[in-house]
Amino acid sequence: MKLEVKKIGNSTGLILPKELLQDMNLTQGDWLHVTREPDGKLVLAKRDSQFELGMEIARKAMKTYENALRELAK
Repeated sequence: MKLEVKKIGNSTGLILPKELLQDMNLTQGDWLHVTREPDGKLVLAKRDSQFELGMEIARKAMKTYENALRELAK
């Protein structure tokens, strides 16, 4: 599927076709996660609040145990 980057008001964005919204189970107001793979490809995924909570907990743990994790990585 090919999408055009367009000017939308004072911003720039993509208009997602109805079929893509249905396939991704997206509705207006939903949030997407965009990640870049090592080969440069972008991956869009519907934001998962449970995943976000888990990542927040993981980030706090990594910060708390930063020194220990650094030592274990050697």
